[in-house]
Amino acid sequence: MSLGAELEEQIERWRGFAQRRQAISVSDVEELEDHLRSQISDLQATGLDEGESFLVAMKRLGDLDAVSREYAREHSERLWKQLVLVPQGSAGAGGAGGTSPWVEVAFVLAAAVGAGLAVKAGMWWDREGLQVAGSLGRTLSLLVAPFLAAYLGWKRRLSLRAIVAVLVPFLVLAILLNAYPFAPGGSTDILAALHAPVVLWVLIGVVYVGGRWRSDARRMDFVRFTGELAVYYALLGMGGAVLIGLTAGALGLVGVDFEPVLEQWILPFAVPGALVVAAWLVEAKQSVVENIAPVLTRVFTPLTTLMLLVLLGVLAAAGGVVDVDREVLILMDAILVLVLCLVLYSISARDPLSGPGLFDGLQLVLVLAALAVDMVMLAAMVTRIAEFGSSPNKVAALGLNVLLLVHLAGTAWLTAGFVRGRGSFAAVERWQTRYLPVYGGWAAVVVVVFGPVFGFV
Repeated sequence: MSLGAELEEQIERWRGFAQRRQAISVSDVEELEDHLRSQISDLQATGLDEGESFLVAMKRLGDLDAVSREYAREHSERLWKQLVLVPQGSAGAGGAGGTSPWVEVAFVLAAAVGAGLAVKAGMWWDREGLQVAGSLGRTLSLLVAPFLAAYLGWKRRLSLRAIVAVLVPFLVLAILLNAYPFAPGGSTDILAALHAPVVLWVLIGVVYVGGRWRSDARRMDFVRFTGELAVYYALLGMGGAVLIGLTAGALGLVGVDFEPVLEQWILPFAVPGALVVAAWLVEAKQSVVENIAPVLTRVFTPLTTLMLLVLLGVLAAAGGVVDVDREVLILMDAILVLVLCLVLYSISARDPLSGPGLFDGLQLVLVLAALAVDMVMLAAMVTRIAEFGSSPNKVAALGLNVLLLVHLAGTAWLTAGFVRGRGSFAAVERWQTRYLPVYGGWAAVVVVVFGPVFGFV
């Protein structure tokens, strides 16, 4: 019996939730899914609708956490092996198409070295060196993104149609960034350097979801991947910084200057290469990171909420918004973007099958506080534009804040409905995944349109 699109989406969301459980392998999830589908078909044959059949079948299947604990007891050896750096075992544990894990490691290392070589070649060609205002700064993301996309595409055996869908906009973006006569260090030059990575990240998202960008569940998987990638990348960065600091200190004691080697060779290879390695770690250890994700969100959500409330108080005490410094507006925008990332990461790390709780109420307060801050920032920006005129930076910031306002307002409305028991958490998830491409579209407008409109200044 064929199942409806909405029911298929529910099963896909459940499958993604099950696959993130540490003790359950891919083959185990497939077996559980077959059992779930069989139960749904049998229940529908008795006259139940799709929603009722899914709920009853889930109830008969049992609590997934209980299933995980049972698997952990019966397959302790498997659970231990999942914590090893390179898992042993069957083809299903490998890379694309059941490839050996060691082949995947070799592919990852080759991609990491390739990204470093690309950056090093870019530095060699760029006379101004590694500067945000220079041409390398504008195209740096173009040099690194193909190697990360290559690994993810190889991992998912990307179809030719998906490859073309990613390759064409990438080539267009690369041509425009190199062909546009940006004034070095100008506003449109810097804006292009800041927004090009956003466009590229959307393209990497298409690769990550295997071309199934219309799937809300797969988009949420990419949100989760992004958050976990940031965690691993930060950990690798901190570890690398400690190692470099110790090495520089030790060499300094014997009179060796480590800085030229660090700037010319280590950083150009380590910074982009670590991104590819971090992606591999996320792919290999999703279940381990998921244990960290809820802890991080529960620690930083109340702290960030408190920070936003303090900022609101300071802004209210400061009086009019016209006198707010430009640097303050930039800092506040950065804070709002970080808050939005925290909200997205919290939603992606949450159990979608659980009911509303205290943390959901706290997150609603966080979103409302961010919404209030954004409204203050919008008022300040509109006032400054009316007072001093427009510029590329002001228009870009204004557009971003309008997007954030709509996103935060929709999140607040749907979260409030969920907390009050008048809405579903699935609606909150769908709003995030369906709104995210808007940021990519706006970033593309900034990169492609702002230069010609503002004369590349």
